[in-house]
Amino acid sequence: MTYLSLITDACFHKVVGWNLARNLRTTGTLAALKMALRTFKDRRAWLIHHPGRGFQYCCREYVELLTKHKVRISTTENGDPRENAIEERSNGILKTEWLYDNKPDSWKSMVAYTGKIIDLYNNRRPHQSTGYMVPEVIHQTGIKTERKWKNYHHVNGHERTNRK
Repeated sequence: MTYLSLITDACFHKVVGWNLARNLRTTGTLAALKMALRTFKDRRAWLIHHPGRGFQYCCREYVELLTKHKVRISTTENGDPRENAIEERSNGILKTEWLYDNKPDSWKSMVAYTGKIIDLYNNRRPHQSTGYMVPEVIHQTGIKTERKWKNYHHVNGHERTNRK
C-alpha cells in the first residue's frame, strides 16, 4: 500500500506539503505538515489547518506541532468530504490524472514521480477554480482570483448548492 499525505493552501490551491509513505503511521502526515509549515514560516499566525478526521491528524504529536506553531485547528463536523472539498479535489486530481496509471519500478522512483506530478500540479496545471491560473503564480504574486467553487448549505434538512 501507498499513502499520500497532502496539505493544500485553500487560498491558492497549491499543495504546500506532501509525503508518500508505505503505511498510515503519523510520520507521513507529520512530514507533510513540517513541509507546509516551512512554506508559511513568516505567516503562521493567521493559519487555520483543516485536516481530515483520521487518527493521524488527531494524534498528540500532530496537534502539538500545530499548537507549537500557533496554527488554529478546524475539523469537519460530520466527516462529509464536501466540508474539505479543496483537499479532496487536489487529492482526486493527483490520483486519477497521474498516480493511478503510473506503476514505477521502485519506491525511490515512486517518490520522485510523486514530487514531479505535484510540481506539475502547482506550476503548470491551470485550475478552473482559480480562473485558469496555476497555484504557484497566485501564491507568489497574491493576485486576487474570483472564487469559482461551490459552497454547500443545508436548509431545513435539504441541501442547496450556491455558487460563490
